[in-house]
Amino acid sequence: MKKLFLSFCVVLLALASQPLAAQTTISVLNGVLYYDGYATTVTNPAPPAGVIRHRNDLYARQLTTAELQSIGTTLSMKVTIAAACDNYDRIGNVNLALVPKGATTYTPANVQHIEVARYITPFMNKNVAPGSVSYDYDISNMAALFKETSLNASYDFWLELQVFGVPYAANTQVAGCAGRSDVFYGSLELTTNAAAPAQSNNVLLPLLFQASLNNYQAAATDTLGKTTRTVTMNVPANLTDAALFLITSNHGANSGGEEYNRRMHYAYFDKNLKLSYTPGRVSCEPYRQYNTQANGIYGPSPRTDAQWQSFSNWCPGDKIDIRRISLGAVAAGTHTFRIRVPDAVFVGAQGDIPTSVYLQGKTSGVLTAVAGSRGAAGAFFLYPNPSAGLVTVANPAGVAVKELVVRNTLGQVVHRAVGSAASQFVLSLGSLAAGTYVAEIYTAEGVATRTFQVAR
Repeated sequence: MKKLFLSFCVVLLALASQPLAAQTTISVLNGVLYYDGYATTVTNPAPPAGVIRHRNDLYARQLTTAELQSIGTTLSMKVTIAAACDNYDRIGNVNLALVPKGATTYTPANVQHIEVARYITPFMNKNVAPGSVSYDYDISNMAALFKETSLNASYDFWLELQVFGVPYAANTQVAGCAGRSDVFYGSLELTTNAAAPAQSNNVLLPLLFQASLNNYQAAATDTLGKTTRTVTMNVPANLTDAALFLITSNHGANSGGEEYNRRMHYAYFDKNLKLSYTPGRVSCEPYRQYNTQANGIYGPSPRTDAQWQSFSNWCPGDKIDIRRISLGAVAAGTHTFRIRVPDAVFVGAQGDIPTSVYLQGKTSGVLTAVAGSRGAAGAFFLYPNPSAGLVTVANPAGVAVKELVVRNTLGQVVHRAVGSAASQFVLSLGSLAAGTYVAEIYTAEGVATRTFQVAR
């Protein structure tokens, strides 16, 4: 028995000493400074080499051939926004611009885009820590697009980081911001596994890009008075597997505005209902720590879950969900996508629901799963983060969790928990040393991974 135990320990030590899977990090943008979105585009100082400042709120950089070749089968993305002289919550986006091959620059309005991700900045006072917030996304489905030979033959891939800000309130409310026009610093990086070979079985159809959805503008609805928008597409080949990737967020901060009213959203493919959802988190409290400027959204003290759910469509300091709508096999030919928000009011003909959607498919094989996307493995989030040992796992979609596994940076399992479909459950991790850990949340639809810290 003693020999068996020693052999078992040797095996464990050998596994623990194995190197982590190879990863490559691509720094797309690093701390670029954004300026007043309403002002004339700044020319001095110039942006970093290789970076285009299209507008004060929009920067872009082309992914190089070497970077594209380094991409594997998984792809994660981190956006970091640091405070300068805008202390309000603003909408931001990451976009992929499909630019004709060989062009050294482009006009954003003249090329096709897909919106990759969306986020909301916190109310930040640059003089109060933490001075930045990061947003993490699993965009592994896009790894296949970057490896697709037909797309690479026609286009160069430019990634855009967009965040619209204005300094006017901070000019008087934030020490050190008088007379300044800079609003945020932005960084964007990608992380991937070992390089994968090129592919030739991917189809991409950009459908809507930051398009307005409301009931009072003819260009933003199928029928005035109804919040419905339909787009027709032509699928060029039979697809063995396909999905729609949808991003929406409700805006309009006027009295009674859509920003403060949770509405049911309905998404259809070929007139068949494929997804219904209500935006919003169980609670915005996990993001309070980033909102260092006093504001009316968070108020002076914590709110209950019910209070947050009574008015909050999104949280300042949080990302907006990417909703994956799995379609399975799709035949070549004409199809339609439709989104409806029938209860939306738009008081005073104000407000909007910016909507982005694209279709991605395979002519052979299946699409890569994306951990944590609504409609796939659930929109889980962990808080507080960092934690002293008690970590709440929020499961706003009520996805059935089979098991939750916590690993340290060596990949060793340090905690296991039984599954639950509760809207939130607590992990007691008081025995763990200070450091970084990864929670693996297993569901019937895949695994969602979340990184968190334990602090002492």
